[in-house]
Amino acid sequence: MSQVFGEFIEDFTQEHDSLELSFTSSARSIKQHWRNLRLSAYFVADYFSTFLPDEPDSERIKAIKNNLSYISNELLENAIKFDEKIKNSPVKFGVHFLKDFEKVTAVIFTKNSMTTQKVEIFQALIKELLSADTYELYVQQVEKTSEDEQSEVSGLGLLTIINDYSAKLGWKFESDPIHPKMITVTTMAQVVV
Repeated sequence: MSQVFGEFIEDFTQEHDSLELSFTSSARSIKQHWRNLRLSAYFVADYFSTFLPDEPDSERIKAIKNNLSYISNELLENAIKFDEKIKNSPVKFGVHFLKDFEKVTAVIFTKNSMTTQKVEIFQALIKELLSADTYELYVQQVEKTSEDEQSEVSGLGLLTIINDYSAKLGWKFESDPIHPKMITVTTMAQVVV
């Protein structure tokens, strides 16, 4: 089973630069990872900035790094938070750099495992994100979250990525061949810089 939603790039050519990190986790180590997620997001943003033509300390590069670190951190936090922590199934996180004549695009991605029950809830949220006015949906979700602070699936981070950073989001859901009751979810954010 494979399902794709939104703006998802299936294959990347070997001619572009990329970086990928893997996080192996257990219930005990999740707190340790959580402290380092922002550091990993900053690292990816800083790494990406080396491929841009401006001076490393320019205001443009600083803004790009801030944008990419926010998006990276948000995607990575979600992947770690909702991962099922299956043995031999690490959370993956990385970035691909796509260049054409006029622009550079950062394609930030995460990959984690979820139960089929959680996938159904997540796919319902994705369908809502893809069909609704994202600004109106953001306001609705803020109101819902303020009423129910225990809600785990608000989508506010994803809505912020879309609304504030003009990112194109995409998802791919695949059956896990090793763990038949699990689904591997790849979340992708494409940002033109």
